[in-house]
Amino acid sequence: MPKTKTASGAKKRFKLTAGGKLLRRHAMKSHNLTKKSSKRRRGFRKEYEVAATDARSIKKLLGVK
Repeated sequence: MPKTKTASGAKKRFKLTAGGKLLRRHAMKSHNLTKKSSKRRRGFRKEYEVAATDARSIKKLLGVK
């Protein structure tokens, strides 16, 4: 049986912690930042946990059991 390949788009976007949680970046950070408040932009720096409903399908893309 051949090895399963990791989806390259997923490996660039998600990070798996040692505890098994999936982390993602915040959306809306890439452009038009001048019209967004400093407080809002600071919130974009943090990494957020992926919603439980999406986690299963993302783990499958990453090749995690």
